[in-house]
Amino acid sequence: MAVQVHFLPEDITVTATVGEPLLGVAERAGVVIPTGCLLGACHACVVDWELAPGAEPEGVRACLTSIPAGVAMLIIHLYQDPTW
Repeated sequence: MAVQVHFLPEDITVTATVGEPLLGVAERAGVVIPTGCLLGACHACVVDWELAPGAEPEGVRACLTSIPAGVAMLIIHLYQDPTW
């Protein structure tokens, strides 16, 4: 199943497949998500996602997260952390 992944504030949309790693989708779209340990412990890669337009954003660690099943569009809110 194809999922439209929309990255904000870059305003870039790409098509992804269920189970595809979020970091890979971002890289393919030309979007940089900062990473640190790639194990989820450092939280450098935390982004907010909306599983439906207008839904409450939820924080996820991009290094551990894959595209979920059962959604047609996923909105990813990126933030810049000057620490990373």
